[in-house]
Amino acid sequence: MFAQTQRLETANASLGFHHEPARSQARGIVLVCHGLAEHSKRYSRFAAAMAARGYHVFAFDHRGHGETTAPDAPIGRFARRDGVRQVIDDVTSVREHAVRQYPGLPVILFGHSMGGLIALNAAVTHPDKYDAVAVWNSNFNPGIAGRAAQAILLAERALKGSDVPSGILPKLTFATWGKSVSGRRTDFDWLSRDPAEVDKYIADPLCGFDASVSLWLDVFELTFRAPQMTHLKRLPKQIPIHLVGGGQDPATDGGKAVIWLSNHLKARGFSLITTQIYQDMRHETLNEIGADAAIAAFADWCDEAVARS
Repeated sequence: MFAQTQRLETANASLGFHHEPARSQARGIVLVCHGLAEHSKRYSRFAAAMAARGYHVFAFDHRGHGETTAPDAPIGRFARRDGVRQVIDDVTSVREHAVRQYPGLPVILFGHSMGGLIALNAAVTHPDKYDAVAVWNSNFNPGIAGRAAQAILLAERALKGSDVPSGILPKLTFATWGKSVSGRRTDFDWLSRDPAEVDKYIADPLCGFDASVSLWLDVFELTFRAPQMTHLKRLPKQIPIHLVGGGQDPATDGGKAVIWLSNHLKARGFSLITTQIYQDMRHETLNEIGADAAIAAFADWCDEAVARS
């Protein structure tokens, strides 16, 4: 069923999504937010594993990605303006669709990479709508380099507009991360040690596109927004939060950015933080060697989280 693309019509978008129903007595709902320059259909293995553990899985394409369409969101752009607000609204729309279909179940919000940025921002914006949050392979602490990237993007926007691909950010991110892998076979080996998964990403026409200046600006707004105390204080301190990283992931400085977020949340009073760094893994934990064990551990965490709820 997950392979079938379904559509959810909102006021200003047609959201493409995939759904895998629980194969046993339902424990909860898992809502998946995918990463930058990819799409939700890549999460089929994850959805099948979670469905087998009793979770209804919904994975949708963000604006400017995959099969979602909107008048102001071609591939590579969230929106002409207010992209962050609109992408969070989309998460809410999918969440409301899921709970209408399966009322009374706890909702776990899962996000990978950019999807993790979106997930945590959605949770702090609507803290009453989610019972637990999982943030995998996300960097909320790019530091001075992140602020410098914002300045570069603002300069690009002033010179050539916001709706064209950034000429500089791909070199500072994807290209730099690719070069960091010793003995790399391709420029995308930073994603996974599994050659088959890397090749599937490269061959996928909906992956690896150049993001627009506006999308990059929205990504950095998400990055710096959620960790601010003005937003975090809205989340209940007892909400379960699951953080995962890869020790060989250049996008999170070898998992250090994940540890930073863990410490940041604990210092602000959050008491149910679970943090796991898989030392040999790169960026896409769900497509890595050893992914099945990581998914099983996540399902165990979900079981504990829904028991608390």
